[in-house]
Amino acid sequence: MRFLIVVLLWAILICLCWPLALLFIFLWPILWILSIPFRIAGVALHAMLALVGAVLFLPARLAGYRRP
Repeated sequence: MRFLIVVLLWAILICLCWPLALLFIFLWPILWILSIPFRIAGVALHAMLALVGAVLFLPARLAGYRRP
């Protein structure tokens, strides 16, 4: 469904302003490659926060508390 929306928006863009649509096609892979380090940093930050949460809640889990 998301892919269909993207294709539809791109088709509207190519009808309204085709140079901008072509620029979007050529720049999208470059922007995707540039975003990879930020994705890796986000995954690492999420993992670090999950580890901190697990360490903080370890005493409660050892005492027998379980989430409902």
